[in-house]
Amino acid sequence: MPMLQLILLALIQGITEFLPISSSGHLILLPSLTGMADQGLAIDVAVHLGTLAAVILYFWSDVRMALLGLVDLLRGRRDTPGAKLALGLAIATIPVVIAGLVLKVTGLDEQLRSVAVIGWTMLGFGLVLWWADQKGVEVRTEADWTPMQALKMGLWQMLALIPGTSRSGICITGGRFMGYTRHDAAKLSMLMSIPTILASGVLLAADVAGQADAQVAIDGLIGAIFAFGAALAALTLMMKLLQSVSFTPYVIYRVLLGAGLLWYAYT
Repeated sequence: MPMLQLILLALIQGITEFLPISSSGHLILLPSLTGMADQGLAIDVAVHLGTLAAVILYFWSDVRMALLGLVDLLRGRRDTPGAKLALGLAIATIPVVIAGLVLKVTGLDEQLRSVAVIGWTMLGFGLVLWWADQKGVEVRTEADWTPMQALKMGLWQMLALIPGTSRSGICITGGRFMGYTRHDAAKLSMLMSIPTILASGVLLAADVAGQADAQVAIDGLIGAIFAFGAALAALTLMMKLLQSVSFTPYVIYRVLLGAGLLWYAYT
């Protein structure tokens, strides 16, 4: 793969993975709109691993607490903060894993990879995010997260399997509708991304196992490094901006991009 395309791909993945503007949609659009060759599953896995490392590093204290909580769960304890977080993350991941397997087995995942679909989801779910952010009250924090609320956010997360929806965006939307503060809705969304990216990475890795050669491995490593740096920077910036800025700037971007894609798709 040309180095420029590889770096561009990694930067797009890193920047868009945790912003509510859909990384999968942007990755599909890159070859569709530029004529570049599709990057292939191996590079997809690599750049996703880069973003996974970034979110784990940024939220390491919470990740560590959840890992210790997993041990508590295995010992039959559910009353510690770590156990509650680990249980919530596990419950929130189940719906998207089931839905992902259904889409893959039926082949519907490939049928959804179109500019028109991305245009509609970018526009539509962007407006839903704006509505949730403007009308949602702020009465809950991450400490209030219950298994039932985790399940509800997990059901919202399923919609992210439609390209252009944005996994982080739809989870934040669900969180805001449920009354979580902007910061904590975003934080829960980011923590939910960890088991979700792991699950999708395992699924994709199974498809590319044995197909990669030395050059693909080198490209993957470069892509992962650039995606890690871009994701960490974007995540840090967004979490800081949420102290004083709403999600409206992301919504404006989504609406403009969605409208442009629909014009492109239907003309």
